[in-house]
Amino acid sequence: MDWRVKGIIQKVLGALPGGHTMHFHLQRRFGGLRDFDGELATKVDDWDIMIGHLRGAGVQLQGLRCFEIGTGWYPTFPFACYLAGAGRVTTYDLNPHLRMDLTLQCAEILGRFLPRIATAADVPLAEVEQRHRDLLARLRDGADLGTATGGVIDYRAPADATRTALADGEVDVVFSNSVLEHVPPEVIDAMYAESMRILAPHGLMFHSVNCGDHYAYVDRNLHQLHYLRYSDREWARWNNAFLYQNRLRAHRFVDGARDHGFAIELDTSTTRPERLRQLAATPVHPQFAHIAAEQLCITSVDFIARKPAATA
Repeated sequence: MDWRVKGIIQKVLGALPGGHTMHFHLQRRFGGLRDFDGELATKVDDWDIMIGHLRGAGVQLQGLRCFEIGTGWYPTFPFACYLAGAGRVTTYDLNPHLRMDLTLQCAEILGRFLPRIATAADVPLAEVEQRHRDLLARLRDGADLGTATGGVIDYRAPADATRTALADGEVDVVFSNSVLEHVPPEVIDAMYAESMRILAPHGLMFHSVNCGDHYAYVDRNLHQLHYLRYSDREWARWNNAFLYQNRLRAHRFVDGARDHGFAIELDTSTTRPERLRQLAATPVHPQFAHIAAEQLCITSVDFIARKPAATA
């Protein structure tokens, strides 16, 4: 599909009453949700990577108090955390996108990944299997997320991750997956400030950011740096309620966390030769001229930012 067609369709749907429902059904029939099994498997991969990074930072999932930014249509990360023994997973979304049909399907498919979840979190498989049996039974009886997980998952939407109802120091880990690239810069700053407040001393933020042009996933003629051709004013024509992209480069997400007082313990951003070649062949708009090519061409980053110890 030509990326401009997708952009126009999403722009129109974003302005129509009932547009969100229509957009979901288009995604289910033609978009990323068409292959739900494959989509979910990719998210399990992402969760596995996150847990590996957290364990590398000395964090064990059992009993952990987590806060997720951006629940989405189905709660893969909260479910996987619950199955692995997290103590609490509070998950916020700006809009109530969660669908119970996909939520149940998500839980059912996760049954194929229980050994992987147990291994990633270093917990007994028998415990993961028991929690999964309980989860499925309650969901099939019509329970909501809180009831189905024995109070572990707390889903809130519409909810503002820049002004949560959580107490100071109530959370051990704040995380998101492929969310921050869709958030306006000033809102990201506010999220970092709120994360600093709700995290316990030594608590962590983990964010995985896909900061390449998402239209490249539907138009094979594009690459991940395509959108750097345009000024902010030009790009505003293609941003919409369903695919807003802030076009921030990877280092901005990491530097922003550092500016808010976090210590950066992991930064996976890497300059890849293929991206440098693509950048060299792209007529980049002058507004990006101040960014070094080695930073401009990076299209993804996972990072861990730690809150300092409490000061006297």
